[in-house]
Amino acid sequence: MTRASEGALSGVQKILALRPNAVGDFIFSLPALHALRYAYPAAEIWYVGKQWHADFMMGRPGPIDRVAVIPPVPGVGAHPNADVDHVAVDAFVDEMRSEGFDLAVQMFGGGRYSNPFIKRLGARVTIGARTPDAALLDRWIAYGDFNNRRLEMLEIVALAGANQWRMGHELHVTDNDRLEAAAALPVDRAERLVIVHPGSSDPRRRWPVEKFAAVADALADSGAVVAVNGTVEESDLVRGVIGNMRARAIDLTGAMSLSGLCGLVERAAMVVSNDSGPLHLALAIGTPCVGVYWLTNLMEACPLRQGMHRAAMSVRVHCPVCGQENRKTRCEHDVCFVDDVPVDHVTAMALELFESTA
Repeated sequence: MTRASEGALSGVQKILALRPNAVGDFIFSLPALHALRYAYPAAEIWYVGKQWHADFMMGRPGPIDRVAVIPPVPGVGAHPNADVDHVAVDAFVDEMRSEGFDLAVQMFGGGRYSNPFIKRLGARVTIGARTPDAALLDRWIAYGDFNNRRLEMLEIVALAGANQWRMGHELHVTDNDRLEAAAALPVDRAERLVIVHPGSSDPRRRWPVEKFAAVADALADSGAVVAVNGTVEESDLVRGVIGNMRARAIDLTGAMSLSGLCGLVERAAMVVSNDSGPLHLALAIGTPCVGVYWLTNLMEACPLRQGMHRAAMSVRVHCPVCGQENRKTRCEHDVCFVDDVPVDHVTAMALELFESTA
């Protein structure tokens, strides 16, 4: 294994970072991308991601200069056995090779599929993580189960000498974000807004709606204006929280894009959420958060800045239906694994954080 002591590369003009995944996973990569920008201030940094990355980052200041939208690739943004358009994949590879990247950074898992793919892109030096069955890169670290992914990616970019990260807001909020947020929810600076997000892509990570409602009511009693956020697909969860509350709450179902949510989160006093994209988005912007986590997810997703973050964690690893352990494998039951997190515990943390940031 080659280590970070090999230091920075000379003559780096173009850097490529591969990470085509979801919102929270993107947020995890930001400290490492900022470290790359700090180490190579004159280099052009390309992010290889999905269409939503290109839409979200358009006109947004930050460490990324350009987004290249990758077509579905088996094991890299698509199922390993997916039937994909190989002509489109080959065309994308040819396009990336023609750019002449000096450094390619593999940030997409243990490398079984992503390492061979990133080697096809023709960069002068490749770095990343790898499991024992993955292809070798020029410089690499071992990929581990349940590692903190933010720290892991910082360790990856340190292989190319990017070993300094200035702690601060990781994600820039734009005027367009603020305008969209104001259209969805007009600004009243006399109000202290708390955003509750009961959704999560994994049903096992969804704390029960009635428990979110109890925490939201306690915050409303303390002077918060509560807004419950969710996508259109999460409308039942949003209605479930609001329907179980005593206090009035604002329904934000599908009210804004991810960009608009950035503008609203910037205004908020706090976010209370499952382990989800909006939670990590808020932390990257600098808004205090209380998160409900499942054990393994907190190990991988715990943010680097702790002062504005409170974590409530379930240590359950066995399915309450069939008893199968769900740490490394998953059973067929989409049941809640975090419903044993006590309401009183989350409420106490939420009130403490809400009052301490007044």
